[in-house]
Amino acid sequence: MSLIDTTIHGHVHELRLARAPVNALNPELCNAITHALRDAVGNGAQGIVLAGGPKVFSAGLDVPYLLSLGTDQDSLLQAWAAFFTAARTLASSPVPVVAAMAGHAPAGGCVLALCCDYRIMADGPFRIGLNETQVGLVAPEGIQALLARAVGAHRAERLLVAGAMPEARDALRIGLVDELTDLEDVATRARVWLEELLQLPRMPMLETRRIARRAVVDCLRDDRIDLERFVTGWMDPDTQAALRAMLARIGK
Repeated sequence: MSLIDTTIHGHVHELRLARAPVNALNPELCNAITHALRDAVGNGAQGIVLAGGPKVFSAGLDVPYLLSLGTDQDSLLQAWAAFFTAARTLASSPVPVVAAMAGHAPAGGCVLALCCDYRIMADGPFRIGLNETQVGLVAPEGIQALLARAVGAHRAERLLVAGAMPEARDALRIGLVDELTDLEDVATRARVWLEELLQLPRMPMLETRRIARRAVVDCLRDDRIDLERFVTGWMDPDTQAALRAMLARIGK
């Protein structure tokens, strides 16, 4: 069964995450995102919609899977590397990408959305944000910079330190998302935004976009993620205890 459902709407390709129940980002799904993005561009997509499931865009990294790896640092590095490769592929896409979020987007789900050009979210009690401190993690400097690019440095600091995840309307107010719409219209609005953008003269639009998004790509440089340091922090006893407590609370 495919982990990505692809639907082609003319020049716009819709890639829908399809790992039930909440699109938890294990290495297989991360690799599928990377390959689907590259395939879409290779097959002539001029714009891409990255969509998730109803009520949850993506619940972030697959924590039970990562915890099952124990102290196997090589496997942990490979798992996290697959995620950051997917994020880099999104950030460096040569064509515009819209995140169509018909639900929650915590942690890794938020990172994927921040790597997109435009973020549309369902209007409702849905949350988005980087809640790493809530579960004992430190968001890498480059990921913190991605958030600051969207909402400003001071507001990003407040959100990051608290591990806060604002609801949709607050996320719109602070610039974390660009647009709200009804739950059933999220993917359609994403396509409409892209189709309007694609009416512009193609070369000037794409070149302006490339220049403007250099900062996004720069946020994901290896030295700004420092994956080995992040994985070392992941294995810290306090972090492991916090992660297991979180899973106990949600019944995993």
